[in-house]
Parts: sequence; C-alpha cells; structure tokens
Amino acid sequence: MQIVETSNEGLKRAYAITIEATQIARRIEDEITKIAPQVKMPGFRPGKVPANLVRKMHGPALHQDALNTVIREAMDLLVTDKQLRPAMQPQVSLGEGYEEGKDAELTVSLEVLPVIATPSLEGLKLEKLVVPVSQEQVDEAVARIAEGSKNYTDAEPGKVAENGDQLVVDFLGKLDGVPFEGGAAEDAAIELGANRFIPGFEEQLVGVKAGDERQITVTFPADYPAENLAGKETTFDVTVKAVKVAGETTIDDDFAKNLGLESLEQLTGLLRGQLEQETAGLTRTQMKRQLLDLLAADHEFEVPPSMVEAEFDQIWQQLTHEAGHEEDTEAALKELESEKDDYRNIAVRRVRLGLLLSEIGQANGIDVSQQEMSMLLNQAAQQYRPEDRDRFVEYIRNEPLAAAQLRAPLYEDKVVDFLFDKAEVTEREVTKEELQAAIEADEGATGGHVHGPDCGHDHGHDEKPAKKPAAKKAKAEPAAEEAPAAKEAPVKKAAPKKKAAAADAPAGEAPKKRAPAKKKTEV
Repeated sequence: MQIVETSNEGLKRAYAITIEATQIARRIEDEITKIAPQVKMPGFRPGKVPANLVRKMHGPALHQDALNTVIREAMDLLVTDKQLRPAMQPQVSLGEGYEEGKDAELTVSLEVLPVIATPSLEGLKLEKLVVPVSQEQVDEAVARIAEGSKNYTDAEPGKVAENGDQLVVDFLGKLDGVPFEGGAAEDAAIELGANRFIPGFEEQLVGVKAGDERQITVTFPADYPAENLAGKETTFDVTVKAVKVAGETTIDDDFAKNLGLESLEQLTGLLRGQLEQETAGLTRTQMKRQLLDLLAADHEFEVPPSMVEAEFDQIWQQLTHEAGHEEDTEAALKELESEKDDYRNIAVRRVRLGLLLSEIGQANGIDVSQQEMSMLLNQAAQQYRPEDRDRFVEYIRNEPLAAAQLRAPLYEDKVVDFLFDKAEVTEREVTKEELQAAIEADEGATGGHVHGPDCGHDHGHDEKPAKKPAAKKAKAEPAAEEAPAAKEAPVKKAAPKKKAAAADAPAGEAPKKRAPAKKKTEV
C-alpha cells in the first residue's frame, strides 16, 4: 500500500492511496477459506465444496466485502501513519475504471483539527448571580397547591354558577350538526374560570343552574391537533347536572399529610428546594456565558470549515423551521436572510469554543466513565418503543459517531464544572428578573458545545445575533415561559401517524423514537 500526500493547506489535507490488487486478492482468498466450511451445494458434502465453486457462487459479494475492508484498513493506516486528527469523516473516492484484478486508486480529502495550546486557567474570575427564595414565594407556592386541592360540595338549590364554582355536566359536541368523535362526555367536572377548555366554552356556562340545558357555540383554535376541528365553529349541547362550590382549605399539617407528606414543614421545605432549583439553572446559564466569553476573548485559532458548515446547517435548519410558524413567514425568512452572516459567525464561535473545551478536558483528564455512559444509554433508550430499545443500544455501541453525540453534552457539563471549580467566584444577590435580564443581555455570545474528533454535532443552538429594531423575527430558541401550555378541550386529540415497524428501518440506522404518550384530555 502506498500513501502520497497531494495537498497540505491550512487544516485541509489530501492523499492518493494505492492498494495493490494482490492485497485485495489475498483478502478474497481469506474470506473464501473462512466461509467454505459453511457453504452447501448439491453433490458435495458440507464443507467440501471446492474453493473455485465458492468463488463462482459468491465472487462479486466477496470482492465487494474485501474491497470495503482494505479501504477501511487503508484509512486506519493513513490516520495512524500521518498522525492525523480528522475534524469530520474523510471523503474517500475510488478511481474511475476500477475493476477486480487491478490496483485500487483512492483519493482522500479531509480536514484536521487545529493544534490548540492548552489554555492557562490562572486568574479566571466569575460572578455568580444568586436569587434568594423568600418565604413569601414559598407561601404562594403552598397556596397554589391548596387552590388545586379544593374540595367541592353541592351548592344550595337554585345557585347560579360563577367563576370558581364546579359544574357536573353531560355534553355532546357537533360539527355542522353532526356529532364528532371525542366530543361527548357524561358527568364531566368543569371548574369555571380555570381555562382548561377551549376559549369560550367555560365562559358561556357562567350563570347556569342545576337542571339547565344550554347549547353553546365555540370555535376551535386554528392550531388544534385534530385537523377536522382546527379553526372550525362547533356547537355543544350541555346539560347541567350539578353546581358545586369550593370549601375552605386549611393549610396545616393535616393538609400536608393528605398530600402524602409528614408535615407542613416538610412540604414548605420541598417547595423551597424546587424554587431554588429553578433559579439555579438560570444562574448556571449566566455563569457559563461569562466563562465562554472569557475563553473566546483570549483564544483565536483557525477552525475546520466543514465543522462550521455542519454547525451552521443545524442552526439554520431550526431557524427556518421556526420562521415557517411565524404569522408573517415571508417577512421572518427575509429578516433571517439579512442576518445569515451573523449566524455563520455564531457557528464559528461555537466550533472554536467547543474545540477549546475539548482541549481543556483532555489536558485535565476529564472523561465520561463507562458507568455514566451506560446511564446515558439507558435514559436515551427510554425514548424508544420497548421492542426497539435493544436495537437502539446495539446501534449506539456499534456507531462511534452516535455514541459521541450521546456523550457530548455530559462531557461538556463536566468540563464547565471543572472550570467553575478552578475560577475565583464572587456571589451577588439579584432578583429573578435581574438574572433573566442579564442572560438576555448576553444572548448573542453563548454556546460552546464540545467538538472533538468524534463529535456528532447534534447540538441545539441557544444564540442569536444582537437584536435590531426591526420587524418580528424567528427566535433562535424561545424560553420555556414563552410557550404556554395548550388549553385542553372537550374532545380527544387526533392520533399521531403510525410509526414504521422496527423491521422496516434500514440496516445500520437507529430505530425510530416512539410517539409521545397521548395526554388524557379533560372533558
């Protein structure tokens, strides 16, 4: 085998590799020797089929397998012999006119990772914005639980229903006068004013009394999951069977015990912990962005264009998808196009920071243990149907790129935590609003997903260029608070499209993730 370097410019490399025909032929002979004992042919005892007949029967397949094997071996030798660290999968092409019996001429092009000087971690200073949890916030959380645990009792005869009361009703929904699937219920409990049903449903029941019959008209939201109902005007025949009023809830130890806890003190302690955990995530985000800004300011080096392009493609794909759901899609896409260069710069920054974090991790012995990897694998497998989980696990174990993709987020977190421990951290108390404002102010300079030679590049993006005083645009990643929960309606949601069976998936691909469990609609 001969390896000749044909190009060496920056991070780009190209090679010409010649694999002798005799090497391929030896590989074919080895395969024939291996499979001959298992070949069956009429007129021959098992294992006694002559080699020339085995070749005649399986020649093309054996040649292709042998060729694939020697090409993989050639690539392994190239990486080892030239001490290469490929940034992405090398591009390999077989010369035109190749046929069995001839030397295989390969052309290989690839980009390598840059050589990065191990950064000094001395003098790293970070400010930690801490949001203290007040007793008032804890009390409000307890009150919300009490509000959701109300006990209802029958109202006095003739009571007119108002917001806060509970109705027990039967209803029948109709579209164009015809009952539709999932639009009927008996003895349904409805809390007026809770807004758990589609807009207009609860409002039209304010003022009813037990025994009343009423027909109401509502229009389903345009984005309702059931396509046959989305945006459609429907009617509901409602029979009111009872009006109930909420009883007083006393917040004490007995209240906590009804929730399965030992005391009110335990309940408040758990709620305080949950509130602290909510802001702890924001604090970590703010600290990480500071950290990445400091690293980016001190390190400038060339990054592989293919990695940047892969990162940019993922960012752009998500952005254009989100723009497609804007009210004015055309305007959103036009504004995106005007900021395309900004997003490409973000991709460059993310790749550079990712490589830097990877270098820091390797230099300091940070790794994801086998136990941690097994935990990640088991968690990821739960996203698949039970019958597909073993195949998913096998796929990850046999695909280094897929395994790296699964490992990358945890590895990044471990590197960031290591840097937090090394830094001199000062704390400052702020309000939650101030913390969120600090994060938003730094929104254009985030992201440093770890990129190594085996990175899968499956990262979400959390960056956007500085906002301009322009028309509404597609957001790079809206905060959770910006996505209110969909209101439940008195009809069943449309069933998701059927997934292909596991056996239908192409060989070598991961099984499809299972469809999310259907939510039980409140009727």
